[in-house]
Amino acid sequence: MSDKGRLAGDSLGTFESAVMGIAGTAPAFSVAVTTAAIVASVGVLSVGSVFYCGLIMFGIMLAFVHLSKITPHAGAAYAWVGHVFGRKWGFFAGWGLLVASIFFMVSATIPAATSTLVLIAPQLVENTTWVTLTAAIWLTLVTIVVTKGIKHASHTQLILTGIETLVIFALIIAAFTKYWSRPAHAPSFIWFSPFSFTPQLFATGALTGLFFYWGWDVTMNLGEETKNGAAGKAHPASKGAFWSMVNLILFFIIMMVVVLIVLSDDEIAKANTNVLYAVANKLFPAPWNYLAVLSTILSTIGTIETQILQFSRSLFAMARDEMLHPRYAKIHPEWQTPWVATLVIWSLGVVLLFGSSYMPSVKSILESSILAIGFQICFYMSLAGFACAWHYRAKVKNGAYDAISYVAWPFLAAAFMVFIALYSIPTFDMVTNVLGIGGILIGFVPLLLGRWRRAAFNAG
Repeated sequence: MSDKGRLAGDSLGTFESAVMGIAGTAPAFSVAVTTAAIVASVGVLSVGSVFYCGLIMFGIMLAFVHLSKITPHAGAAYAWVGHVFGRKWGFFAGWGLLVASIFFMVSATIPAATSTLVLIAPQLVENTTWVTLTAAIWLTLVTIVVTKGIKHASHTQLILTGIETLVIFALIIAAFTKYWSRPAHAPSFIWFSPFSFTPQLFATGALTGLFFYWGWDVTMNLGEETKNGAAGKAHPASKGAFWSMVNLILFFIIMMVVVLIVLSDDEIAKANTNVLYAVANKLFPAPWNYLAVLSTILSTIGTIETQILQFSRSLFAMARDEMLHPRYAKIHPEWQTPWVATLVIWSLGVVLLFGSSYMPSVKSILESSILAIGFQICFYMSLAGFACAWHYRAKVKNGAYDAISYVAWPFLAAAFMVFIALYSIPTFDMVTNVLGIGGILIGFVPLLLGRWRRAAFNAG
């Protein structure tokens, strides 16, 4: 590690890690763009879907937390799955994250661009050139912040998340004050009852519900840059992951209730990817309703930042171990960031942005790939869950707490992820399946190239 430099250790504490984890899921962005889809799938049971999927993701969080006791590692799932199941499985755990992050760059930057134009130049919202240019500017600005150092990224995230939180709290308080006595959907225990679901209905809701939570694991990729990173101890990155997950489960449940009591089914469907703005329109007069747009922008920018961090740290870690080309493991001598790996995600994001905007075939492929992201998330996270259960299998003899926390809950969460992935295959079209499964399988190319490169080096 020393010949390639080190990341900036002791830079983040528990609070900063928790904020990173919350920002990684982009709470306001997730509610704004995904609520209509999950309500269309399962109706008022979307509240239960989000709650039970939160419990599933909590099991995956436990797996990451326990695996991090092996050693804090920038590669997170890549490193720990590799430690337990071998380097090949570890490589594909990391590869699944890399592929998902690349496609996510476009799905996140376009909404950030359109929301920005809604605020400053509404007449340009339908202009492809301006939307693409604005998205590229946001991506570039965030990349600069991330490249300049983890402290800069952390401080920026604290500001963004702080403002976003104030806006969301205002929406929640106003919604319950104004609509609890005359809700569009009357609250009921049925919303949460597990007996309200059929297996098919539950799986359908989970396909969307699980993706609400994706991104919290960035806290674990920042483990080497977090304070007191000694193996075997209660690590701040692990504490940050725990508290971010607790907050996210509560937040998504409350916001789902808010949407249902404020908006009718027709209003939710009509809002499409602007559900948060539709809620704000019914709660606040202009121009205060635009605060929802602001919170969506800040949330989106926050998740772009955390995805760049997660991608760059994973790519850096895999290159440091020479599973990918060592050039990606270069550390900036002053900022102590993996600047080459960071530029990779920026350049790929810009290319895909302009390609999707001006080439219809690329755009249609990217739309399908966004659906395929879910398959890749289930793939790498389930590997981590199984790795935790296997690595700590002896703890089933240590009592109920250890048996559940270290083995049963991570294993069941991972098994559910596999079920969701397999269930989604027949529901996707061929292009989506090719991208979802093919995106992972294409990892055999860099895996073999890395093997040949190491063999040639050793022979030389």
